[in-house]
Order: sequence, then C-alpha cells, then structure tokens
Amino acid sequence: MALARKVIAPHGAIRSIRPNPKHPHKAFDFISPLIRSVATICFLLACSRDDRPTTESGESLKELPLPGAAVMIGAGDIAVCGTSGDEETGRLVDSLLTADSVANVVSAVFTLGDNAYPSGSGGVDRDFQRCFTPSWGSPRIVSLIHPAPGNHDYDSGSGAPYFEYFGPRAGPSGRGYYSYDFGGWHVVSLNSEVYFEVSDPSEAKRQEDWLRQDLKDHPSLCTLAYFHRPLFSSGTHGGAQEVRELWNIMYNAGVDVVLNGHEHHYERFMPQNPGGIVDTRRGIEQIIVGTGGGELRGVRRSVAGNSVFEVHGHWGVLKLTVGAGEYRSAFIGTDGRVWDTGSGRCH
Repeated sequence: MALARKVIAPHGAIRSIRPNPKHPHKAFDFISPLIRSVATICFLLACSRDDRPTTESGESLKELPLPGAAVMIGAGDIAVCGTSGDEETGRLVDSLLTADSVANVVSAVFTLGDNAYPSGSGGVDRDFQRCFTPSWGSPRIVSLIHPAPGNHDYDSGSGAPYFEYFGPRAGPSGRGYYSYDFGGWHVVSLNSEVYFEVSDPSEAKRQEDWLRQDLKDHPSLCTLAYFHRPLFSSGTHGGAQEVRELWNIMYNAGVDVVLNGHEHHYERFMPQNPGGIVDTRRGIEQIIVGTGGGELRGVRRSVAGNSVFEVHGHWGVLKLTVGAGEYRSAFIGTDGRVWDTGSGRCH
C-alpha cells in the first residue's frame, strides 16, 4: 500500500491528505471513507490556516534527478525596491545558473509576471531599472531570461516600461505573448493581462487565435505554458476565471504543465482539466510560484480542489528539469531548502 503524504502546515499541523494519482509514491490513489472523515475532523478542529509561515517538517527534500535534461528556473512577483526578498531570490537564481554552467547543463530563466512593482521613492518611475536590475538584472540572468507580464507591469498606465526594459526577450513589443523551443520542449509565454489591463478587448481573442495556431504548428510531445494569473488557486485572489479559455485551448492541444504567479505563495496541483476535474491521462499540472520577492501572503482556509502541496511565507524559485518525454520540479527556498518535488510524463 502506498504511503500517505503529509502536507506541511504552519506549526507542523496536518492540513489534509489528498490523493495524487499521477505520483502514487507520494499519496494514496484512493482514501477510505474513514480516513477521509478523520482528515476532515482534523481540518475543522486543529488545522485552520493562517498567514504565519509554513514551518519546516523534517529534512530538506532531495531533487529528483533527470540526467541529461535541460533546466528552467524562475518565479513571479519579483522586484520591490527597498526590500530583500527579490535580492535573495536573484542570488539563488544566479547561483543555480552558475552550478548548471559548471555541470554543462543547458539553462533558461522564466518570469511569471509582476516583474517590478512601483515602489520606493520613485514610485512607478523607472521601477524596472531601480528595482529589477539590482536583484534579477545580472548579466547571467538577463542573457537567459524569457519573461511574462503581470498586472503590476502595467501600473504606468501601459505595458511600455516592461516591453522597453526586456526588449525582444519579451516577444513582439506591445503584445506580451510568444513561444520558443527549449530542451526538446515547446514553451509558450502568454499575457493574462489582455483580459484585465489592455484597453482593446479584441486583443484577448487575438491571443487565443494565436495560441491555437502556435500549438497546431508545434505538435511537440512536451509543452509548457506560463503566464501571470492562475485558473486555480488557494490564495487570496482565488482563480482567475477569465483565463479559462486559454486552458481550454491548451488542454485540447495536449499541454502538459502550466506555471503561474499572482498569488504570493507556492502551490502545486494534480493534473486536471479546465473544469477542475482530475485527469491523469491528459490533465495539465499547474504550479503557482509567486514567491520571487514581493510581499508574501498566506492561503485561504478553504483549500482549492486538487491542491497537492502549498508553501507560504517563504521566498523561493521553481527549478523545472525538462527531459525527453518527462520532467521534474523542485521548489527551492532562498536558504537552499527543497520544500517540494514533483515529476510527470508528457502526454
């Protein structure tokens, strides 16, 4: 019988035990009604959630190896002038890239939106130069970066500062969505803000039409997509239903993994369809990594369905190792602790 998996909670409390059919070594495939009842009672009586940081439980996990694979590193919700979180994650990204370079591992960096916040005495004025450059602006990072925009990247009234700062690495200027190939995978960076921050409502349909065509033109076995706002979340904002059509398109095209920010915590979900139903055959695994340096936040007392693991109150980055037909993930804190690991095969 597979072992039950404990989800780390503040003060070591067990919040819940959830099935994980994609990774049976980490959870029950099915939980008996009795165990379900006990878990529910624990949640109601002793496992209420708050904003206090997730506490360590046991030793740091070990990354799951995938020899010969390429590595993608990143997070969202990053640069705030006058704070230390973004500088800590920037140093972590830089050190991981250095280690990969020494080991001859091909690497890339992604961002999940809200790259720079209007902060410090200058407010929105040159916030990328003032806030992002000192933290994630090292030559090593910038030479490998593939960003995505978030709502705070439009705080100037337009996305112009974002596109001017990142230049061609942000895709066609003013659009905010593009794709590239990396490590045998097809990778798509999307702009969730066309549903919120862009004045032209037809831009959302243009992105959707482009996404359908791009995925049709790149029928890769393994496909990754990332953008700022998640469809599913246990965070303070909750899921952004506006991006469901992106999920419909990606699910129909066989996309394997989706990465998001916006919520200032880490959370990994079981593979699921756009309706939030577990699907171990064609489902998309969503991971939220809004821990790049912005003010950290907790999660709601009502956990989102199919949430496997949450960490809040700790800055960190996601290391996604992409190989031939499979992948490994690891959430690494700025102190080097590996909080969570995952794995999957492409479909």
